[in-house]
Amino acid sequence: MIQPLAYVNPEAKIADNVVIEPFVTIHKDVEIGEGTWIGSNVTIMEGARIGKNCRIFPGAVISAIPQDLKFEGEKTTVEIGDNTTIRECVTVNRGTRTKGKTVIGSNCLLMGYSHVAHDCVIGNHVIIGNASQIAGEVIIDDFAILSGLVAVHQFSKIGAHVIISGGSLVRKDVPPYTKAAREPLSYEGVNSIGLRRRGFSSEKIAEIQEIYRMLYLRGMNNAIALAKIEAEMPATRERDEIISFIKTSDRGIMKGFLSR
Repeated sequence: MIQPLAYVNPEAKIADNVVIEPFVTIHKDVEIGEGTWIGSNVTIMEGARIGKNCRIFPGAVISAIPQDLKFEGEKTTVEIGDNTTIRECVTVNRGTRTKGKTVIGSNCLLMGYSHVAHDCVIGNHVIIGNASQIAGEVIIDDFAILSGLVAVHQFSKIGAHVIISGGSLVRKDVPPYTKAAREPLSYEGVNSIGLRRRGFSSEKIAEIQEIYRMLYLRGMNNAIALAKIEAEMPATRERDEIISFIKTSDRGIMKGFLSR
């Protein structure tokens, strides 16, 4: 259902049961999947690929060109998965030649006034709080939660099942399963509440906690701690995910707990 006061470019590919409210503008080279609702005053620009059953609230701008001086008009996209909600005045920029696309997964929630810059890759079930700002080429893994007013430096990586405190400045990579807070951003423990909600057993949470005790609380540098974890902890998916994340971190990981 397309309201008569909306503008939809005839080259856009819109599924039959998409609802488009008044004063929406949809440019050419746009694809929108079944069951998606587009609220009033949304602008969807060239290169948007929006999945099924999404909800995009008034004032959002999807697939505007990157705010990146190296962009020269190349053909790039924004890809948004199914069942994702994008609230009021969110902005999502399309990619540059670096990666060619900005990706937001399925079942995500981007709260009001948040921004996702060019070439970001955001996983599934991610929540980005009100007015959080994600710079270019950031990677956020599945089930991560960013509270309100979080600012993420370009090229940073945030691991799966992480929760980051409101108002945080993310300058370093945040390893999976952790809580992050304070300034500078620091390890605040394992996200045990979130893990329990997602079905992790008490034994599995205890395993993850022991890994981070060795990494952050035993006074060892990262290389020694990782060697000790590999030698003393049994190989599991979670252990190997943590080790791989840290070993492949280009920016380095956040620091350990800082006393006042």
